Amino acid sequence: MDEHGMYFGKNELYNIIRSCGGTWNDSKKRPIICIMKSIECDGLYWAIPVGNYEHRDDKAKQRIQKYLNFDKKDIRSCFYHIGNTNEKSIFFISDVIPFTDSYIDREYLNKSGRIHIVKNKVLLSALKYKLGRILEFENRKPNYFRQNITSVKEYMIYEIKSTKPDET
Repeated sequence: MDEHGMYFGKNELYNIIRSCGGTWNDSKKRPIICIMKSIECDGLYWAIPVGNYEHRDDKAKQRIQKYLNFDKKDIRSCFYHIGNTNEKSIFFISDVIPFTDSYIDREYLNKSGRIHIVKNKVLLSALKYKLGRILEFENRKPNYFRQNITSVKEYMIYEIKSTKPDET
């Protein structure tokens, strides 16, 4: 998996979220962007769902703007981010999920038919900052967010470690 690459997840990923007690009701099959590797386990990444901002109605745009306007000290200011991928996009940072290569359904392709890799350093910096705050908050309050980040992460770490051959 490429950091900053965009993918579509397999349905099994979303079933794991639900089986871990989380909620995942995204029927649109949004692409996700791999933001960074986990420091807790080799092979585990953090991914954020991405949507087209222009597909939102005015009410949804106002709601997103409300969150973006919260004081920077307020964790809710990190729930969303607006930036450009190959279009004006909304990043659903508080819907972050742990992710592994085995849950990639397919790559999100750009206009040239290659995997779309986000290269905008300013955008990536903002996403990493907000994601870091969300994960820090989650570490203090496990399973605070609706997708049960901590339980899904523990499931995936167990899965990774149980599939690695013994190195003896």
